[in-house]
Parts: sequence; C-alpha cells; structure tokens
Amino acid sequence: MATVAYGMLGTTLDRMGARRWDRWRPTVGLCQQDDLLIDKLVLLHPARSKRLGHEVQQDIATVSPETSVELVELSFRNPWDFEEVYGKLYAFLQTQTFRPSRDDYLVHITTGTHVAQICWFLLTESRHIPARLVQTSPSNQKEDVAGRADVIDLDLSKYDALWRRFAKEREDALTFLKSGIATRNEAFNAQIEQIERVALSSKEPMLLMGPTGAGKSHLASRIYELKNTRHQTFGDFVEVNCATLRGDGAMSALFGHKKGAFTGASTDRAGLLKKADKGLLFLDEIGELGLDEQAMLLRALEDKRFLPLGADKEVDSDFQLIAGTNRDLSERVAEGGFRDDLLARIDVWTFRLPGLRDRIEDLEPNLVFELDRFEQRYRGRVTFNKSAKARYLSFATSPHATWAGNFRDLNKSVTRMATLAQGGRIDDEVVQGEIERLAQSWAKTTPLSDAQKFARDLLGDEAWADIDPFDQPQLAHAVFVCRQAKSLSEAGRTLFAVSRQKRRSTNDADRLRKYLARFGLSYSQIQEAS
Repeated sequence: MATVAYGMLGTTLDRMGARRWDRWRPTVGLCQQDDLLIDKLVLLHPARSKRLGHEVQQDIATVSPETSVELVELSFRNPWDFEEVYGKLYAFLQTQTFRPSRDDYLVHITTGTHVAQICWFLLTESRHIPARLVQTSPSNQKEDVAGRADVIDLDLSKYDALWRRFAKEREDALTFLKSGIATRNEAFNAQIEQIERVALSSKEPMLLMGPTGAGKSHLASRIYELKNTRHQTFGDFVEVNCATLRGDGAMSALFGHKKGAFTGASTDRAGLLKKADKGLLFLDEIGELGLDEQAMLLRALEDKRFLPLGADKEVDSDFQLIAGTNRDLSERVAEGGFRDDLLARIDVWTFRLPGLRDRIEDLEPNLVFELDRFEQRYRGRVTFNKSAKARYLSFATSPHATWAGNFRDLNKSVTRMATLAQGGRIDDEVVQGEIERLAQSWAKTTPLSDAQKFARDLLGDEAWADIDPFDQPQLAHAVFVCRQAKSLSEAGRTLFAVSRQKRRSTNDADRLRKYLARFGLSYSQIQEAS
C-alpha cells in the first residue's frame, strides 16, 4: 500500500536558511525516516508562504526522491479562529478521494497552530479522513537532523490496556445504574446497557414506562448521578409527581409565578423548571398533567423558555427531561387527556421497565440488596437462616406471589422481617408471618378470577373468607379442573400429573377426594353446581 501524508507547512520550523541542513525541520524530517516511506505528501500552505513551500518541496526531492509533494494553497484570515480553521479543513477534505483499501493515510500534526492541530485531530477521530496521526520531533543527537516520527492510531480497540480500562468503566456504569445489583434477567440487562449509552450521549427527553413500583424514580436519579460523574450536568436533580399538581398550583409549581399573580401569591416563585436549569427534571406520572401545563411544558422543551404566571417577561431554563408513567400515553391521547405533540416530543427514547413479577429471577439479588439497604439505614446486620430464606424465596417466586406493588412491596417486606428478626436473624416463624401478611394484602387488591368467583359462590362468602389467601387460588384451580373433567379420576390425573410420576403406587382420585373434603367439597357437588 502507498503511504499518503497530509500536513501543513511550518512557516517557522520549516523556514529556509544557509544552514538548513544542519537543523531539524519537521516536514522535511517526516520524509527522512528510515522506517517510514512517504509516497505522497499533500502539503497545505498559506498564499504568503508559496515560495517556502516550493523550497521545502525541492529539499524533500533531495532527501527522498520517492516522495511526490503536492502543494495546496489554503489561507486563514485568523489561524487561531477554531470555526474558520475547522471549516476550511473540513471543506478541503470533502474535495479529496480516499481509498483506504489501496492507500495508508497519515496526518502530520507537528506543524501549524495549536488550533490547526486540534482540528486535524478531531477530523481524524471522526473519520472524516481515514488516517492515523504522525508526530515528528527532533533527536537528542545534534547530528541527527531527521529526528523521529511516532505514529498514533486513534482506534482504542488496538490498545489493550486502554480498551480494558474503558470496558471496566462501562461495566461500572451499568452496575451503578443497577445500584450494584447482580441482575439476571437478560432483557432487563440489555435494556440497562442501552439506557447507559443514551444517558451519556444524548440530552433528548427520556420516557420511562412501567407499573407503579417498577423503579422509575430510582432509575432517573441514578441516570442523573451517572451524568454528573461524567460532568454532563451542572444543575440539580428535580423530581415531582404530576399526580399531586392541580389547578393554579400546578402552573406555579412547575413554571413559577410573580408576586400577586393570584390570591396567596405573596412573593415571587422560581418554579421547578427553573430550578432544574442545567440539570435534570424528572416528571413522574406525566400522564396526570393538565392540558394547559402540557402546552407550557412543550414550549419549554422546544425553546428552553417559558412564561411564569403573572410575568410579562420569559425566563430561560436548559434542562433535560425524564418523564415517567404507568399509563399508556397513546390511550390518553385518544381519550383527549394528553397532547399528541407533547407525546411526539418526549417519545424519543422510550424504555418500558418490567415489574418484579416479569423478572422474577432477579428477586433473590434484590432481596440481598434490600437487606444491605436496611443495614445501612439502621446500622444493624440482619441475615436469614438457611431454611427461612429457602421458604421465603419459594413463596416469593411462586405463581401465588403477585408482587402487586413490585419493588416497593419487596422493600416493605424486607423491612418488616428485618425489624422483627430476633438477634438480627430472620427465622421460619418471621417468614411464615410475612408470607401470610403478603398473601392477605394481595388478596385485598387483586381481582378474583372467574375460577375463584365460582369456588367462592360454591362455598359461600363466609367459608371462602376463612380460607388463607395463599390457598384460595390453589383450591379454585382444583375446582376448575373438576368442572372440566369427566370423572374424579381424570381430574386427579390432571392435577397430579407431575408428582404421580415419582410415586410407586398412585390413587389420584382418592388423593383429590381427601383434598376437596378439607374444604367440605366433593366432585359430585362441583358437577351439580356447574
């Protein structure tokens, strides 16, 4: 492959003189390297240095006849003006034809102003020129006028130590967003990786969707902290639940007001949008925001300006928005409760956070996390005994555990058990009490299925209420199977299909008969009711 170098004439360092062969000159020295043959040098020079350019061209022909030098006139009104230098170098590169499969490209960054060197670096790093950088420098030995040349490849993947460092930094960022929890759900981990990339490379709005208690607020604060550690935010993290904002209070809380704007406005108020200037604003339950507030928010997002209540002058605020919702905003638009133009504006990066039930394999590491949080909060170490932990996890990961409040339910559950633990040890008795408490709580909030309603009507309300919430779904399923089966034996075979394989002698019908009898039921009674 031919080596093609691009560089700028050093109007000072490359200058000519009677003793020019006795000193190091960067552009000539680049072509004097024993281990680096330059086949072609594209040398940019200002109009006033045209003569110097020709003399350097001739000297290169003397020391490296294999090198062809193409002189290109490129002048700057102010060589220290970044916008001008970058713009003209960019425009020049657009006129070049690059063939990386045939030629190897270098950019010589030793000559030119520091601004020019920075611009060369940026254009190379962004691949506007498919090149490596080359830096020349004088030798310590006076007689060595060629100096040395060092090639710098900006592809970090070629530098193992650097690549490992950046990979570790990214891994640490992902762990930070997950609060150090070793989550196992592959879909959730992939989503966190994407959120990390977006958080560090975009200031566009983010929309976090998911059920109540899925961790939207916590994730938003972690995103802010991550951006803060990378010096991407310079303001505060401001959080507000839009469901708590109503009427003039909503406008005032978000956008501020002037004294006397409404009854009770005795002083000026800046508002939360202004407080979030240069920082991050998290609007949780944004679907509950009023239409007037939505219109004002849209203007603030697009123009970074808004008008406080009672003011005659707009104020500025440059904030990044993260919105949270447990509702389908598209449905809210169809209902007329949410502006479609605002949804279009905030629906740039949308992430749907799963509930705890949808990533049940992450329950155990989150259980450890919640115990650690309790320890930090109350300065007391709390652990499970082996059988108690197994019992709790068996229930917590079973179909009977609905986790209606998601991670909030788990947090409260751990807090209760840790508080009741004698000597910092959660035992079977504490776990059993917590299982019953959770089952009763979910029974109050979880609608009955058709099968449960049938079983309740069959038994009567009073008898149904006497059954543990943990046992109700199981009994309802058994009754449902009996309704569908042609005989008691068929129903038993269906219900005990797995466990019967492990038994030497099976009598599924008798086993089912005894189970139903515990609740005062029989197969014939169920059939008659059907």
